[in-house]
Amino acid sequence: MPALLDVAAVQPGAGVLDVGAGTGAVAAAARARGASVVAVDAEPDMTACVADRLPGVATVCAALPELPFADEAFDAVVGNFVVNHVGRPRHAVAELRRVTRSGGRVAVTVWAAPAAAGQALLGRAVAAAGVAGGAVLGLDPADDFPRTPAGFAAVLRGAGLAGVRCQAVEWAHRTTVERWWRGPAEGLAGVGRLLAGLTAAEVVRVEAAYRRLCGGFTAPDGTLVLPHRALLAHGRA
Repeated sequence: MPALLDVAAVQPGAGVLDVGAGTGAVAAAARARGASVVAVDAEPDMTACVADRLPGVATVCAALPELPFADEAFDAVVGNFVVNHVGRPRHAVAELRRVTRSGGRVAVTVWAAPAAAGQALLGRAVAAAGVAGGAVLGLDPADDFPRTPAGFAAVLRGAGLAGVRCQAVEWAHRTTVERWWRGPAEGLAGVGRLLAGLTAAEVVRVEAAYRRLCGGFTAPDGTLVLPHRALLAHGRA
């Protein structure tokens, strides 16, 4: 998401921390801008992927809300949807601020709620299959927040960031039926973790429901077009 780097004011020579780097898309974009990038992810497979894909980008296996860096170690810190995957989001954002130099910027994204139709596709498939998934990630009510521009902005202000701004961003993600199913089928993200706890027969039911529901999002050329909505927030340390 280029806008994430724009609001983080990532410039040539800047020291950038990408938290929850995944396969390295944001890290690659930051490096392309001439930044010096450190990529962090909680999954060793992901840090290995970034190391292979992006030689010269330092990788660290670590998880929020505790990062192995000194205070004010980076000019800019970005987290693309990583806050969705932590049990203590307020503490996580405070940790991002801690490792950002005074005057540097923190920029983060989360999925908005209610979810856009494309985002909700896999969850609808689980519901339609009639399987008992339960909660994938439990949050302490005191640490949760409304997934709205005002709610997410309040989290950043509570973490001590100044000049906070938050906006909703909408787009249509284009993929294929097979590719969109592959991630959860391999255990990725929340629905993937849920599927991993089901029986083989239940997974078959979920997949059948998913493929049926995909009909409402399939373009004439067979492309899956999924409306998405997220929140992009940033502030100054």
